Amino acid sequence: MKKPADPQRRLRSQSWFDDPHDPGMTALYLERYLNFGLTRGELQSGRPIIGIAQSGSDLSPCNRHHLELAKRVRDGIRDAGGVALEFPTHPIQETGKRPTAALDRNLAYLSLVEVLFGYPLDGVVLTTGCDKTTPASLMAAATVNIPAIVLSGGPMLNGWYGGERTGSGTVVWKSRERLAAGEIGYDEFMDIVASSAPSIGHCNTMGTATTMNSLAEALGMSLPGCAAIPAPYRERGQIAFETGRRIVDMVREDLKPSDILTRQAFENAIVVNSAIGGSTNAPIHLNALARHIGVELSIEDWQTVGLDVPLLVNLQPAGSYLGEEYHRAGGVPTVVGELMRHGRIHEDAITVNGRTIGDNCRSAPRPDGDVIRAWENPLTDKAGFIVLKGNLFNSAIMKTSVISKEFRDRYLSNPRDPNAFEGRAVVFDGPEDYHARIEDPALGIDENTILFIRGTGPIGYPGGAEVVNMQPPAALIKRGITSLPCIGDGRQSGTSGSPSILNASPEAAAGGGLALLETGDRIRVDLGKGRADILISDADLAKRRERLEAKGGYPYPEHHTPWQELYRSTVGQQSTGACLELATRYHDIVQRFGAPRHSH
Repeated sequence: MKKPADPQRRLRSQSWFDDPHDPGMTALYLERYLNFGLTRGELQSGRPIIGIAQSGSDLSPCNRHHLELAKRVRDGIRDAGGVALEFPTHPIQETGKRPTAALDRNLAYLSLVEVLFGYPLDGVVLTTGCDKTTPASLMAAATVNIPAIVLSGGPMLNGWYGGERTGSGTVVWKSRERLAAGEIGYDEFMDIVASSAPSIGHCNTMGTATTMNSLAEALGMSLPGCAAIPAPYRERGQIAFETGRRIVDMVREDLKPSDILTRQAFENAIVVNSAIGGSTNAPIHLNALARHIGVELSIEDWQTVGLDVPLLVNLQPAGSYLGEEYHRAGGVPTVVGELMRHGRIHEDAITVNGRTIGDNCRSAPRPDGDVIRAWENPLTDKAGFIVLKGNLFNSAIMKTSVISKEFRDRYLSNPRDPNAFEGRAVVFDGPEDYHARIEDPALGIDENTILFIRGTGPIGYPGGAEVVNMQPPAALIKRGITSLPCIGDGRQSGTSGSPSILNASPEAAAGGGLALLETGDRIRVDLGKGRADILISDADLAKRRERLEAKGGYPYPEHHTPWQELYRSTVGQQSTGACLELATRYHDIVQRFGAPRHSH
């Protein structure tokens, strides 16, 4: 049920542009916004002033087409009676930013909070696409809590090479194996990977970009069907127009993120994430969003709510297809509709169009049985995340939908010890150490080895690096062993099909158990019990910790920029969202504080 508009309610922007009780300040704010052609009539007519948070730039190729889409957003805003003010956001490009784009998510969040609170905006269109742009924008909108709507940019068209689909990101990991095995050379490797980026848009696989934009829709923060539309399709421009129209009415209805981002909405998103084979980055970002909107959500909820949900979407890396097929098969509404028919969706959760998610998705197309499967015929029966604990960490996750037959047969099929394995640890301190030593025969890496990487979490890297999906040595790959168990305190790309145990919290740099690990240690992983442990005594672990603390703790690189120092001094762990901890104290700041103090 849509909230009724209140024609008597003064808009937030009017305290800047039309305050007869303070003509001096009104004139000061108003006059400079006239200098590029806006009129007093527009700014003082009571029309909603709508911000367009522009994430597109040359530094952000996955979002760059928002520079064009914003024109259609403007058309929609104007058509509905609003006034558009476009502004840039901090760029976050997963494939371009060093040391990792995760470092910039919280920086983009902070800057957007300041813009949304400090400028005369009544509502905002959040333009998203590449991985971190979606959570950064949603986190900021949640903190400020003014009407907000997500317009994702959409995936690239399908990539093709040699008659086969090449999924962005996913093909990189597969082709690295072929390069290591000597099957292809440098130039062909580059050509194959380049083929996966044939058009504007973000990753065409179920990487973190498609995952997070699908979850924005599942949360109710995007118009139905928005997430899956490929970037070059005409429907992308059309939904940009409708998004611009809708945000104006949301302002009039005062429909805010806090009305939409409820506990029910987050549970819906967890269930959808399992059904689509979503990224292991999703818990970090949704847990962060929940903290900024004030909803209780724990890392354990990802297993209790989502583990037993089947994999319905047949997209790389867990499946075969790419973004164009996902859209044609019905996208998020078809997935949600199928989940609704089996009682796994809170149907009365409200969405940005003012209707419930049940109303939006009840008449969606049925699954085609191939790209989107029926509940009774999934790709995998249980596709959610397993949450593990032990003396290595307090929590880490494993994505079950990408456990391959090869991996399961080798490590999880012992009838005397089902869903469990033991192995010898080989430990790397960061990706540089891994790349320098992975081919060293002295390490004795074989199929019974478990590869560990540490120093790659929010503090240690800094930012949390996508490096846990470590490739075995070339000698093993040539024998057909293309994946070893990998465990780490970093992350991995959502485009990777590696069944790693990752996002370990606390990380080594924060004193987690990974800091105590030594090459040669015996490790036991039991997925059934949700455990991962070093097989040594508590007394020996305590002695190792004493030695580590005597050395000053686990070492990590010095700060390279002022932001890295600020980030490290305030960031939390990945299990709770890797938030700036001080920022989680700020909720609903427009309602709490009203308009900021005057500038003069």
